[in-house]
Parts: sequence; C-alpha cells; structure tokens
Amino acid sequence: MNSTGYIGFLEDNAKRSDRDMSTHRVRIFVWCLAFVGVLVSSASQAQYMVDMSLLKCGQYLAMPPDQSRIYAAWMSGWFNQKMGYTYINLEAYARNVENVKAWCATNPGELVMTGLQRATAK
Repeated sequence: MNSTGYIGFLEDNAKRSDRDMSTHRVRIFVWCLAFVGVLVSSASQAQYMVDMSLLKCGQYLAMPPDQSRIYAAWMSGWFNQKMGYTYINLEAYARNVENVKAWCATNPGELVMTGLQRATAK
C-alpha cells in the first residue's frame, strides 16, 4: 500500500468519524428535545385545586359560567349525598342554584358552605 493510499484511508476514516460524531450529536439533541417536550407538556396540563369549603359568595358569583356550573353541580351532589338523597331532581337543582346565588348576592363575604349548611340543617 502506498502512502497516498494509506493517507487517503486515514482521511476517509476521519471523515467517517466526523460524520458519526455529527450523527451522534444530532441524536442526543433530538432526545433532549423529546425529553424537554415531555416535561413541558406535563407541566402545561397542571391543574389547580380549590378548597370548596373556603369559597366565598363573592368569589362564587364572580366565576365564569362554566366554572360556576361545575361548582354548583359538585356542591349539589355533595349536599344531596350528605342528606341521603339517591336521585337527581333537575328542577329542584335549578331552583336551589338560583336560591344560593340570590343568598350570595346579599352575603358576598360569607362562605358558600355556610349558606348551604344553614339551608340544609335538620
């Protein structure tokens, strides 16, 4: 083998080695991006907690309609279970929601739970 052939062989190996290193770096970069993507997506789906018993009437009345409906449905279900009811009366539910909203309008500093407990006291 002549020197040109051997040098050419070394140059080819060096180019191949550089190409392998570049491919390896790209792979590491792609894996890092995927890992960051997983972290960001899980953090973006974070939820917040609400202590239902500490919500004041003013806060309840200031909720967007979707949140207000969810809160009212949850509280209704919780109190109905507490009272031992095993059925759903949609007319009574709608009436109760309006009654709670009316009571809250006159008592914005009171806890919603306080009003509900007074209304359901036996």
